[in-house]
Amino acid sequence: MARRDSIAHKPRDTKKALRRMVTYLGPSAAAVAAVMAMSFISNVLALYGPNLAGSAINEAAAGAGRVNFDRVNYFALRMLICYTASSLLTVSIHVLMARVSKGVARRMRQDVFDKLMRLPVGFFDTHQAGDIISRVNYDIDVISTCLSTDVVAIITSVVSVVGALAMMISISLPLSAVALVTVPASILYTAKMRKITRPLFIRRSKCYGRLNGFVEEMLSGQKTILAYAYEHRVEERYDEVNTDAADAYDKAQSRSMTIGPTMSFINNTCLSLIALLGSLLYMNGIIGLGAISSFVLYSRKFSGPINEIANIINELFSALSAAERVFDLLDEKEELRDAEGARVLSDPRGDVELRHVSFGYDPGRTILHDLSLKADAGRLIAIVGPTGAGKTTIINLLMRFYDVDSGEILVDGQDIRQVTRASLRASYAMVLQDTWVFQGTIFDNIAYGKENATMEEVVAAARAAHIHPFIMRLPQGYQTVITEDGGNISKGQKQLLTIARAMLYDANMLILDEATSNVDTSTERMIQTAMRDLMRGKTCFVIAHRLSTIQHADRILVLNHGDVVEQGTHEELMAARGFYHKLYAAQFE
Repeated sequence: MARRDSIAHKPRDTKKALRRMVTYLGPSAAAVAAVMAMSFISNVLALYGPNLAGSAINEAAAGAGRVNFDRVNYFALRMLICYTASSLLTVSIHVLMARVSKGVARRMRQDVFDKLMRLPVGFFDTHQAGDIISRVNYDIDVISTCLSTDVVAIITSVVSVVGALAMMISISLPLSAVALVTVPASILYTAKMRKITRPLFIRRSKCYGRLNGFVEEMLSGQKTILAYAYEHRVEERYDEVNTDAADAYDKAQSRSMTIGPTMSFINNTCLSLIALLGSLLYMNGIIGLGAISSFVLYSRKFSGPINEIANIINELFSALSAAERVFDLLDEKEELRDAEGARVLSDPRGDVELRHVSFGYDPGRTILHDLSLKADAGRLIAIVGPTGAGKTTIINLLMRFYDVDSGEILVDGQDIRQVTRASLRASYAMVLQDTWVFQGTIFDNIAYGKENATMEEVVAAARAAHIHPFIMRLPQGYQTVITEDGGNISKGQKQLLTIARAMLYDANMLILDEATSNVDTSTERMIQTAMRDLMRGKTCFVIAHRLSTIQHADRILVLNHGDVVEQGTHEELMAARGFYHKLYAAQFE
């Protein structure tokens, strides 16, 4: 319940969100100007219609024998021309704004995606993928729909209201005064409802983001759910999250939907008063029948857009709430810029050293404590230890996914904070336990990261990773398309593909984080042998739980609670009969 309440926070700067939405219209300024011009002309034509209708009624009310049907037909024909032209212009306006909104959505999605590429790893560690996807898709769609329909409606309504009011005043000032009485009531009511509905629309957007995040997590873990027969618990949790989203939608819509009917009631009351006063004026000979008819038509054109604007405000609030979520993402703190004068790390030898490094993901919770280690170029360094010892954290620091809290990390004697991140990361090839392949051919997946890779190079890497025979058994060989997230191949095969990718990538240093966890022991041994040959003269960091796979490492670092408790070769550590010996014995007992 506390989480649910926290979602409905106080709305923030509406004007700022609106201004930022408008900036995306900048590249389409000419189209927007054309829309405004066409909207003005369309409304002028539509507003001229009631005046012609009044003239026709006056001609028809002349009495029997005195009606000039030619004049009546003349006014009727002019009305038809005006309304037809107005309708054609309106259609053109909507088509043009649909194109504008498409461009806005494209630019906004591009900005969001570019932003995601510049965000630090820590952002993705703390935000649900489903919520991010919801901002990229759902929230931007809401904004696009608002621009394509609501903006046109607002422009049209404003022109219509101002023009209708001017015509009403020209016909009868007393009747106009009656019509204007309802305007303050409409404004006050709309302002009050804005304060009520805006937080509800914000909560609705956040609830939908949480719902999308939950669904994405459950779909990715479907096999685990079925294996543990956890379906009923997942259904209960989904019901809770779905109920939250439905309640948020219901509260936002039910409150906002009262705006339209209430505005209609105010406008209909106004129309009744106009009809009553108009009758009195007509009976006293102050105003003619045609003028009353024109005034009533203008009053509908005056009150109708006000009512429409009230309904549009609902969607506008929803769009502003969605915009705030998108702009929150665009305002996220990006990965720190490279230090001024940072050098490009080119063709490093691979000497890596950590000096008195301390680090924690959260303030006050240090994971690595005064850690020091040295990896000479061309050496195979294994990092072992129990879960939570800090092994993957070291990899995150080597790649500068995070920066150290204190101490320094050196590559070839250079502090990595004084070299560009791009050149540092390009110096490493990495294979993670969580394999990632994309929808594309086998060739494209292996060649990922190496521009202009040849088929011979890709095949050589696949042979070294012992996946070439499997590929050749596929219908199209290296041109076989992998489905999204590699759904048509096994986890072990995906792991071998990523290993082949790392072998092909021409980097002087290699990081393997449980890289062979999804392959069998015999294949793993063959890969280790192939990698030793392939990585000769290059620095290799290997995180492994199966200690049998790293017995030939040049140096083994044993971590426990963020400290290097032992280091040496396999034989030295076994002879010491310390912490490493206990870990090794535990795996083979």
